[in-house]
Amino acid sequence: MPTITVGLDGSPQSVAAADWAAREAEQREAALCLLHAWEPPPHVTAPLAGVPAPGEIDREQAWAQTLLHETQSRLAHRHPGLPIGTRQTGDRPASALLAAADESDLLVLGSRGLGTVAGFLVGSVCRAVVARSTRPVVLVRAGERAQDEHLPDASGGTSTTTPYRDVLLGLDLDNPGDAVIGFAFDAARRRASGLRVVHGWSLPASYGYGAAMDVGLNEELAEQVRHALTDVLRPWRDKFPGVEVRAQAVIGGAGRHLVHASRDASLVVVGRSERHTPVGGHIGPVAHAVLQRAAAPVAVVPHD
Repeated sequence: MPTITVGLDGSPQSVAAADWAAREAEQREAALCLLHAWEPPPHVTAPLAGVPAPGEIDREQAWAQTLLHETQSRLAHRHPGLPIGTRQTGDRPASALLAAADESDLLVLGSRGLGTVAGFLVGSVCRAVVARSTRPVVLVRAGERAQDEHLPDASGGTSTTTPYRDVLLGLDLDNPGDAVIGFAFDAARRRASGLRVVHGWSLPASYGYGAAMDVGLNEELAEQVRHALTDVLRPWRDKFPGVEVRAQAVIGGAGRHLVHASRDASLVVVGRSERHTPVGGHIGPVAHAVLQRAAAPVAVVPHD
């Protein structure tokens, strides 16, 4: 059975992430694993012997056990029939989450929200996991609710009885990544929503400054980009005929366009090229912009 793992630490953002992960697991007919990772901080280590103070560790473990059990019970009540397991580890959080991601189909993390439409505050652990994970990672803001993924009702309010908002995909034509496109189409199919695709492009530097003022050349290049976008999406439209696709090629970086469009999206999907460098993974400029400012949950999908 597929597995979705969510990092849980008792914070409001991790609670929102657990709720989102449970809904996603139910949609995917997957199992849900609640993971708590805790590394003893330096102040609980005896200064001479280098041995953690047992009392503080025991209290932390007991608290974590209660947190996991209560969250499991709450989610089981909301999602009867959903297989929910718990796991506790004393490894460093980033290492534990990366290891869990390798064993899961999807990893879900919470990120402190900066306001209604102000996006995420991405901490060092989240950044490290997103940059190095070999599996898709979804970041969910504190306060995120099921209603937020749906279109407004007749009164202008939010409700889970209305259709889902569109899934939003940021697509790089130079390196589109089948894993990224497939993730977005599948997410739209499961939500019975539309898929909005945004690609950002700029006039190649080799054309020179004067070419930017040539309206005819710009339109010709824009048409070429639109054709390329259609060609890349064509096999995916055939594979997912029930998904209504709206594709848009915009001038400039796609990041700010995706951030603006995220206000009306149920999920934003962006790719991350799996670059292996001596200092770890890499998050591209579009993914970075979206993670900082998006108003909806963000899925970062690694690809070759």
